[in-house]
Amino acid sequence: MSDKTDRALDKSAGKGVSAQSAPGEIERFLGAAKQLVPLATGQAGRLVFALDATMSRQPTWDLACSLQARMFEIAATSGGLAVQLVYFRGLGECRASGWIGEPRRLNGLMAGIACEGGQTQIARVLKHVRDEAKAVPIRAFVLVGDAMEEEPDALAALAGELGLRGIRGFLFQEGHDPAASAAFASIARLTGGAHARFDVNAPQSLLELLRGAAAYAAGGREAMLKLAGASPAVRGLLGAMDGDRR
Repeated sequence: MSDKTDRALDKSAGKGVSAQSAPGEIERFLGAAKQLVPLATGQAGRLVFALDATMSRQPTWDLACSLQARMFEIAATSGGLAVQLVYFRGLGECRASGWIGEPRRLNGLMAGIACEGGQTQIARVLKHVRDEAKAVPIRAFVLVGDAMEEEPDALAALAGELGLRGIRGFLFQEGHDPAASAAFASIARLTGGAHARFDVNAPQSLLELLRGAAAYAAGGREAMLKLAGASPAVRGLLGAMDGDRR
């Protein structure tokens, strides 16, 4: 999965695009991706930015869309950032963009995607991160969601693989669903990352979490430490990461 264009992520049997996708929407998504300028080689950190796009997520999707540029801003002082958008929704649809180095381009892709009803596909996201890391170096991934409807042991096994590769997971949860809380905390622990909650009605809470994850992707722990003095949320992420190693 190292190609530069957007593509569907395979299930174990290689299922295709959701039948619920709006006519022409996938074509527009792929067309936009083909226009992306390939990311220049260099020191930019890479962050997989995964979002639950099932129906209940539209307010959070819109919020993430409005905040994504700030991830690039905070990472600029640590060598820059390349982001790959991954989302799942509908009847088995899970897609990944190419690597994007400009917030305007990422915003353009996100703005053209509407949330649809469906179940979570977190395992496919974790498998994608694992497979993508075989082709390009990935320091971290973010998963934003509010639910988990999969087998926890399977997710734990995949998270363990990522942890062995040194890929940190930042799991940002809206709400207090107990199944999501348990699974997100487990994935964070097994990857050496962090699990935190946010309130969609308080945009700053998610912004600070995304800034912390972007800083780590671009510059590692040292970059996060530079933010921690002025950001309780980033201090919380660092504390969670440190606690997971004790």
